[in-house]
Amino acid sequence: MARRSARGQRTPLSRDRILREAVALADAEGIESLTMRGLAGQLQVEAMSLYNHVDTKDDLLDGMVEYIASEIEEPDAAADWKTAVRRRAISAHDVLVRHPWSSIQWATRMNVGPTRMRYMDAMLRELREAGFSPGVLDVAFHTLQNHIVGHALQAAAFPYEEEDLPEMSARYLESFPADDYPDLAAHIRYHREAPGGEVSSFEFGLDAILDALERARGPV
Repeated sequence: MARRSARGQRTPLSRDRILREAVALADAEGIESLTMRGLAGQLQVEAMSLYNHVDTKDDLLDGMVEYIASEIEEPDAAADWKTAVRRRAISAHDVLVRHPWSSIQWATRMNVGPTRMRYMDAMLRELREAGFSPGVLDVAFHTLQNHIVGHALQAAAFPYEEEDLPEMSARYLESFPADDYPDLAAHIRYHREAPGGEVSSFEFGLDAILDALERARGPV
């Protein structure tokens, strides 16, 4: 059966609706809690009816990654290569962080759909049109993707909330051998005392990569 609308009409079950609900469940409860039976319960349908729209659990997970890839923004068509790549990279990173389960799925699922292909093709085209040689282009693309996905993976795996860090750092420093490791102690104090509003570590690293690529590109 399918969920009924406010007027009592049956809401048709579709692949898009299944993926949307699966993404919402994974966002709320984690990817490890996502089951076909639980997803069917949320949709108020029989579990077997899901298989009219998704072939397997793997197909569902592939579709979820493809679904969130559609949230990546397109940069301004008139932007120069560096601005375009930066905007696309920040948007992709924001999407992965917004869906904490997605970065590991993005990195490990090999059945890539057309939305992800368009994203990769567009970034490769921006680098090619910027004048990078094939070898540098290859390294540039993979370095950017590693930074985008790797930073999101680290953010998803970090077990504490950012607002808890000052108090945690203060407690940790009470028994920390600061005389033996003075620079590490200073680093921990920085996290306790640092003001907000500074550039994110992701954007700092991204800009460093882009600056290095601009130097590697040479004159065009």
